[in-house]
Amino acid sequence: MEFMGLLSICIAAFISVFILLTVLALAMRVTLMIFPERMADTDAAVIAAITSVAGRVYPGTSVTRIEEER
Repeated sequence: MEFMGLLSICIAAFISVFILLTVLALAMRVTLMIFPERMADTDAAVIAAITSVAGRVYPGTSVTRIEEER
C-alpha cells in the first residue's frame, strides 16, 4: 500500500468520525429540547448522609441549610 493511499484513508476516517460526532451532538441537543432535564429535589437520604458526615467530622455541629452550587 502506498503512502498516499494510507494518508487518504486516515483523513477520510478522521473526517467521518467528526461528522458522526456532530450528528450525535445534534441528536442529543434535539432530544434535550424535546425532553428537558428535570430539576431533582434533594432526597431525604442525601440530607441524612450530609448531616451524619458533618456531625462525625465536626462534632457538635448541626446542618441548617443545604444548597447546590452550580
